[in-house]
Amino acid sequence: MSELARRRIRTSFGPPSRNNPGLAHENGAIESPHGHLKKAILDALLLRGSRAFDELEAYRRFVDEIVGRRNARSRKRLDLERPALQGLPARRTTDYEEALVTVTASSGFTLKKVFYSVASRLIGHRLRVHLYDDRLECFLGSTRLMTLRRGRSQPNGKRGHVIDYRHIIHALRRKPMALLNLVYRDQLFPRQAYRRAFDALLANRTEKQACRIMVGLLALAHERACEAELAQAIGAELDAGRLPELDPMRRRFAPDAASIPHVTVALVPLSAYDELATVRPAGAV
Repeated sequence: MSELARRRIRTSFGPPSRNNPGLAHENGAIESPHGHLKKAILDALLLRGSRAFDELEAYRRFVDEIVGRRNARSRKRLDLERPALQGLPARRTTDYEEALVTVTASSGFTLKKVFYSVASRLIGHRLRVHLYDDRLECFLGSTRLMTLRRGRSQPNGKRGHVIDYRHIIHALRRKPMALLNLVYRDQLFPRQAYRRAFDALLANRTEKQACRIMVGLLALAHERACEAELAQAIGAELDAGRLPELDPMRRRFAPDAASIPHVTVALVPLSAYDELATVRPAGAV
């Protein structure tokens, strides 16, 4: 065998190389296949004609199909190595980044150029965050408080936002006009019907009236736990050419009076307490 052939064998089947942390120009043995896979996904997206997917799981299935086709080429070599493979470790390895964040007075925190809203009761607290590819798990001490959807910063470098209107609706009720110039206003509305309602209110009412009605509708959705039902009612009003009004919606989604039980409390006469305070000899009637 020639020396050139030996070098090619050592290059193709030699031990995996490593790169040093912080030196991006050094490519490990896994980087080249990773680049080929990214190119294959981009080609498949071009053939698909669209990058839009209905949900995250649909995109994951799309990628899994591409990876499965590429791995099928190495099936014979994998079958040769399978008898020598050891069992998986008893515990899963760490597949997340850990970060410490402080909840600001805005009822949220910023992580990797994305602002996340949290409950106002956490203002001033320091949270430990496990950052996964698709979610954030937030801990206060050793107690897991919540799981948030992971957001991404915008392509132009501006901050992204992951907002839950329930976290800030109490502050908006004190200052409804703040809704008009919120940088994350579009992410505030939980459903399309609420966004349509605010656009229609701005077009037909004053800014003050539009903000007051919209904040009232969001507060109603939160307090009555009727987000989906209220969105349907708002959509029906808009489709009929009418603006959603706050008072009729409040009456429509008010608690059912028949479902509230009537509780009768029998008050004990105060003279009974005087008898309890009276000291009597043992055996006395």
